Amino acid sequence: MTIEFAPLLPVFYIAVLAALAAALAAFSIWQKVRGALFRICALAALCLALLNPVILQTEREPLDSIVAIIVDRSQSQASDERTAATDATLERLQDQLSRFQRLDVRTVEVGNDSFTETPSTRLFDALSSAMEDVPTSRVAGAIMITDGQVHDIPESASELGFDAPLHGLITGSAGEVDRRIELVNAPRFGIVGEPQEISYRVLDEGAATRQVTEVTVRVNGEVYSTELAPVGEALPLFIEVERAGDNIIELEVEPLAGEITLANNRAVAVLDGIRENLRVLLVSGEPHSGERAWRNLLKSDTAVDLVHFTILRPPEKQDGTPIDELSLIAFPTRELFVEKINEFDLIVFDRYQRRGVLPVLYYDYISQYVDGGGALLIAAGPEHAGRDSIATTPLAPVLPAVPTGDIAEVGFYPRLSDAGKRHPVTRDLPGSAEEPPQWGRWFRAISVDAPEDDTILEGPDGAPLLILNRVGEGRVAMLMSDHGWLWARGFEGGGPHVALYRRIAHWLMKEPTLEEESLRAAARGNLLTITRQTMAEEVPPATVTTPTGDTLTVPLSEAADGLFEAELPVDESGLFDIANGEMRALVHVGAVNAPEFTATVSTTELLRPLAEATGGTVRRVSADGSSVSLPSVLPIKGNVRASGDRMVLKMTGETELKGVNRLQLFAGFFGLALLFLALGSTWFREGR
Repeated sequence: MTIEFAPLLPVFYIAVLAALAAALAAFSIWQKVRGALFRICALAALCLALLNPVILQTEREPLDSIVAIIVDRSQSQASDERTAATDATLERLQDQLSRFQRLDVRTVEVGNDSFTETPSTRLFDALSSAMEDVPTSRVAGAIMITDGQVHDIPESASELGFDAPLHGLITGSAGEVDRRIELVNAPRFGIVGEPQEISYRVLDEGAATRQVTEVTVRVNGEVYSTELAPVGEALPLFIEVERAGDNIIELEVEPLAGEITLANNRAVAVLDGIRENLRVLLVSGEPHSGERAWRNLLKSDTAVDLVHFTILRPPEKQDGTPIDELSLIAFPTRELFVEKINEFDLIVFDRYQRRGVLPVLYYDYISQYVDGGGALLIAAGPEHAGRDSIATTPLAPVLPAVPTGDIAEVGFYPRLSDAGKRHPVTRDLPGSAEEPPQWGRWFRAISVDAPEDDTILEGPDGAPLLILNRVGEGRVAMLMSDHGWLWARGFEGGGPHVALYRRIAHWLMKEPTLEEESLRAAARGNLLTITRQTMAEEVPPATVTTPTGDTLTVPLSEAADGLFEAELPVDESGLFDIANGEMRALVHVGAVNAPEFTATVSTTELLRPLAEATGGTVRRVSADGSSVSLPSVLPIKGNVRASGDRMVLKMTGETELKGVNRLQLFAGFFGLALLFLALGSTWFREGR
């Protein structure tokens, strides 16, 4: 209750009136005027009435103090033991705090930040968000239930944003041991076929060991080597890049007896394989209208080094012109097909025929080149059906089709076969979904006998037009028409010659995305996408093994002919292993080698300096990992001091104004009676 003034006149006039009253009172006392005391009281009462004194009575209610409970639900807390300890600690802590009437408890559960660039446990970010709408004077403190492995601890207490105790309740037991493997250095890119150096280190925490342990190295899911690694030493490892695109290099160390988790016994490096320019040898049997279609396509690809020869003057052409007067370049057959044949990624015979340019033995070299992993493309013309066809050479064993000797010269639309509708080379060719296809016609096809399963494009009357086949480690493609150039020239609207020719060439050079049977997986944020390419009409569900060892069965639905997909939301970071039949794929979700599994042994030391600086405490909730015990809660007002084994909470002194009552002392009958009493006393004294 307080007294305030609400003057009825400006204070200046009241002050002048009070000064005159004081002067009159002084004069009256000096002259010893009868009744001076009563006059002074009357004038004082008048001045006081003009000042209008008011009694204010406020009604206030104490405000609650805010305490935050931050619960660590990161992957390092996901073990059964720690999960049980966390749940029990949270339940008992909430029960203790509920006994205090002026405490407002805010509970925030924090998973690890798995899908950012640096997945980690960020409890203080969560604490800041939970308290951002709370005045600092009302913060009673914060209690964190965690294993102590927190990755965003402020450097000083002043960065917390409030002046109240911070307490840590640590799950896990003392004496835990853990072994982990970490990458010291790993390149992000590498040239396909060349070795890249990776360095790694095996570390033991909680155990003083200097022993040698075994490390298994896998590349794209296949065992690459087994290494012996002294614990604590950084070791080099040389890995040959197998393929273009992502190469997942996985290092797995054998477990330590009694360690708390196996999740960090694997380290993963994702190495992007980059091909050096692919070398292609294009041999044209003679100049023809479609010759430039292949040349222009291969020259336009910056990843291709093209060597092109056109046979302009075959050996049988003898016109008596002296050799030194010819401007032609001699065909370096021995250099190309004997000495350097294995340097080429693809050999293309474009309307080529057996005319004595290549010795017969060289065709056998080409056959061996294909069987050993090379690629051969036959773009056939009328010559392929004649007696000089290369199908009559030692190259025949690697060719998937034998010419019948017939040539169909009739207008036809190239159409996808049943296999072609599922094959990645032709599945989604622009215009193939319509009937007739939305592209121009061709007018010549070479008849062959070919296995039906290898045909993905059909010519007139369903005859084989494009045949793909595997031979040994290599691949062969045969295009049984030389009229693809009509699409390039825009005849009858043209057609997708660039897409078709490029896919054929890249399939021959083993582009992973064009494999008929493949299993791929990709991560986008917390969404795992599984893609299964197959020539079969149905596939079994995929089996997904998570980083923590859980197994999930994921059904695949048909997204297109020969393409099955599934999307799986995940809440873990790390290496996921996807299997489907005999196919296997690996994908890493989140940042590689994230801090979350860098250290998993529970600790009280990381939070202790900050807790002690704020008057808080850090202690384990269980000595042996079984029973949970909590310190008692001690609410206090004023300055916080460390209180041994108790959790001190700073209670606020803030109140909330509920209402105000005003009472004017000189208002109404009471004020009027007081004035009349003062004036009446003066008149009474003077009247005596």
